[in-house]
Amino acid sequence: MHEHIRHRCVRLGELLIETGETVRVLAKMTGYSKSTVHKDLTERLFLVNEELANEVKEILAYHKSIRHLRGGEATRKKWQSRQKQ
Repeated sequence: MHEHIRHRCVRLGELLIETGETVRVLAKMTGYSKSTVHKDLTERLFLVNEELANEVKEILAYHKSIRHLRGGEATRKKWQSRQKQ
């Protein structure tokens, strides 16, 4: 693995821990694609820094566990805004 990819993985992992944001938000913040951010955090980070990867894994698991709630809320807001028009 190239050195710049290793640094990117660590930076993304630290940023996730600091902010607690979703993969989609991290991708927008950093300018990387959502796929790249996800692959760096779920696969490559374990090869670079296992301790950091375990912390990131817990945060990603939490985001996955509440994903259906966020989607439902977004749909609710969408339909409420349409009813007002």
